[in-house]
Amino acid sequence: MAKNKGSNTSNKIDKQKNKFKIGLKSHNLAKRNVTKTGHGNSEQNFDDNRSMKSRKWKINKNLSLRERMMEKLKSARFRAKSSSLCIADFGCGEAKLAEKLEALAEVHSFDLVAANSRVTKCEMSHTPLQSGCVDVAVFCLSLMGTNLSTFIAEANRVLKEGGVLKIAEVESRFENPDHFIAAIERFGFKSTSKDYSHKVFYFFDFKKLSNISKKRKNKLPEINLKPCLYKKR
Repeated sequence: MAKNKGSNTSNKIDKQKNKFKIGLKSHNLAKRNVTKTGHGNSEQNFDDNRSMKSRKWKINKNLSLRERMMEKLKSARFRAKSSSLCIADFGCGEAKLAEKLEALAEVHSFDLVAANSRVTKCEMSHTPLQSGCVDVAVFCLSLMGTNLSTFIAEANRVLKEGGVLKIAEVESRFENPDHFIAAIERFGFKSTSKDYSHKVFYFFDFKKLSNISKKRKNKLPEINLKPCLYKKR
């Protein structure tokens, strides 16, 4: 009996060690993904990004962030604007916006990993959309990496003039949200709404005023957010 108890204790210790190793690996993957540039690393980092996306989907599910974004997109303001609303969802995860808004709008869903048939796999800085073809561009927990400026420039390219850019991000990633808003406005946008009432997330709305000229493109600012890192336990 004593031998069996010792064996059981040893097995429990081994299991705890394995759990610790798995948790540490997931933490390191998340840390690497959020601090790397997106362009040029897609293929080699798909496994890492899949791990990051699965974690992001859990956040969305538990806190109903995408549900809140859906309600914003279903608002009367958008329904009245167009009977054939076109939305680009950048960093879409499982493309829940496309699933839930299917009857209300045409939704183009983009991500580094195609989780299902609704998702187009691509870099968010180089989508296959034509210029000036969408009414709304959405970034919902998807401003990851160090080349965020290229994502916002791509959103400007695909949006119609007067189109809406909607951003939802974790509040702890912002050093100063007003500086973030000012930087986005340099990309041909005007801030129309900001919502800091949620305990965890900030919501921003912008209106596209103009395209980015080639001359102005070289003078655009870098957009930086703090890494959304997971604390070691």
